[in-house]
Amino acid sequence: MKSLQQKLIVFVVLPVAVILGSIGIAGFFYIRDGLSNRWQEIAVLQMERAAQRLEIRLHNPVNLIESFARAGREPAAVEIQGWLLKELQRQDGVDQVRLTWRGSEKVRGRVVKAASPIYFYPEQTDALGLRSDLLDDAGQPVGRIEVQVKFDSLMQDLLVSGWMQTNNACLLDDQGNYLSHVDSREKGRTRLRDKQDPVRLAVIRGIKEKPSGIISERSQVIGFYRLKSTPLAIVLHAPGKQIISPALHFGLVYPLAGILSLFLILLFIRTGVRPIVVSIRKISQKATQVAQGNYGDPLPARSQDEIGQLTRTFNDMVTGLKERDFVTTTFGRYVDPEIARILLQRPEATRLGGEKREVVVLFADIRGFTPLAEGLSPEATIHLLNRFFSEMIEVIQQHHGIIVDFLGDGIVAFFDPLGEPLHHTMRQALRCSLEMQQAMDKVNEPDGKIVVPSISIGIGLHAGEVVVGNIGSEKRAQYGIIGSAVNLASRIQNQAQGGEVVISPSIYRHVHPDLLVKREFETQLKGIQEPITLYAIQNLVE
Repeated sequence: MKSLQQKLIVFVVLPVAVILGSIGIAGFFYIRDGLSNRWQEIAVLQMERAAQRLEIRLHNPVNLIESFARAGREPAAVEIQGWLLKELQRQDGVDQVRLTWRGSEKVRGRVVKAASPIYFYPEQTDALGLRSDLLDDAGQPVGRIEVQVKFDSLMQDLLVSGWMQTNNACLLDDQGNYLSHVDSREKGRTRLRDKQDPVRLAVIRGIKEKPSGIISERSQVIGFYRLKSTPLAIVLHAPGKQIISPALHFGLVYPLAGILSLFLILLFIRTGVRPIVVSIRKISQKATQVAQGNYGDPLPARSQDEIGQLTRTFNDMVTGLKERDFVTTTFGRYVDPEIARILLQRPEATRLGGEKREVVVLFADIRGFTPLAEGLSPEATIHLLNRFFSEMIEVIQQHHGIIVDFLGDGIVAFFDPLGEPLHHTMRQALRCSLEMQQAMDKVNEPDGKIVVPSISIGIGLHAGEVVVGNIGSEKRAQYGIIGSAVNLASRIQNQAQGGEVVISPSIYRHVHPDLLVKREFETQLKGIQEPITLYAIQNLVE
C-alpha cells in the first residue's frame, strides 16, 4: 500500500465499518431492552393505579353494608336501613341489591355487624357478586345482603388510562377466566389462551404467588396485578413487536445509513486526498527547513479543517521555537517560561538598553568554597557545584526569580515586581531565600556517586533602584541589571554566615511585622559612608 488513498481505505473505511456495525448491534439491543423495561415499569404503575380505583369502587358497597348492620339497634333502624339500601342501589355500577332475612323481619333489631364479604360470579350475568351475612350478638346469621356490580362500570377505571386501553387491559379471576375486556371485540372470549397453554398457566401461577409481575415470551408480553381485597386481577397483554417497534425501525434504518456513510467516506477519500497530500508535503518541506535553522515565513492556512489547523499549529510551533531561541539568547536557560513571556511583552526586553525601576536583588554564595575546592578533585568539584546549582535554580524558578549570572560558586538573581506592589515581591524573595537554605539539606545528602563534604551558603537581599534591560550588543546581549543596589546586595551577602539570610533596611522596613529576626547587627560596608544595620532572618510569618 504505497498510496495514501489505499491506506485510508484499509485503515479508515474497514475500522469504521466494524465500529458502525458494532454500534448498530449494541444500539439495537440497548434500545430494545430499554423499551421493554420502560413498558414494564409503566405497566406495573398503570395497573397499580387502576387497582386502587377498582378497590375504592368496590369498597363503597362494603362500607354501606357495614353501616346497614350497625344501624340495626338504632331507634329508627327501619328508616336508616331503608335509606342505606337506597343509597347502596344508587352506587355507580350497582346492578342489583337483594336483602333476605331468616324468618320474619323482626330479627332486624338483632343485627349488630356484617360478616366479611364473599365475592362470587352470578351465572348468566356480566357482573361481580358481593355477599355479606348479617350477624347477631352470638355471631349467628340472621340475614344476608347480596350486591351485584356490573363489570362495565369496573372497566371504566381501566378506560381512564388510554395507555391501558392501547395495551389491551382486561379483568381476570384467579382461574385465568376472562371477566371483562377494554376491547369490545374480546367480549365473547372466556379464557386467556388455551386451558393448558404455558403462558396462561404462568399468569395464573403468578397471580396466586405474587401481587404483580411481567411474563415475556417471543411474541407477547403480559403483565398482571392482583387486587388486594378482591379475587380479581388486572392483566395487560401487548405484542412484543408493538413494544419494541422503535428498535425494529432502528434496525432497518441504521444499516442503510451505515452503507450511505461508508459510500460518502469512500467518495471523500477519492476527492479529498490530493489537497491533503499537497498540504502535508508542504509542511514536511517546511519542517526540513526549520530543522536546518531557517524559520522563514509562516505557511498560509487557507482552510478551517484539520489540515488548516495542522498548518496553524505548525506555524505556532515554529513561532514558539523562534521565541524559545530568543528567550535562551536573551534571558538564558534559567528564567521561568511564564516570566519570560511576561517580560517579552515589555518594550525594553527586545531592544538594547533598559529602564530604571525598583527590584529585589539576591546574592547567594557557598561559604569557604575556595579552600574546600583545593582539597577536591576536579570531578568532585564540578559534581558538587552541579548539585548545588540544580537545587537553587529550581527554587528560584518556582518563585519567579530571574537568574542573572553564576559567579563561580555564587548566584545572582533578581525579582521584578512587573507592575505589582514592591512589598509583595520582597515577601516572595524572602520565601525563596528561606527555601534555598532548606534545599541545602538535599544538596548535602549523599547520592552514592562521589563523596563530597557538606556545604552551607550565605544569602543577601536588598531592594533598590537598578537599570533593567538588555546589556551587550546586537549580536550578543543578556537581560540583566546594573546599579549601586546590585553592589550593595553583594556586600550584604558577604556579611551572612553559613545558613543565614541577611536583608537590608530597605526590605526590613516593609515586612518587619512578619519577620522572625535571628540577629540584628551594625556593620560598615565598602562604598557606604555610614554604618548600616542588617538583619539575619530566621523565618517569615505567613
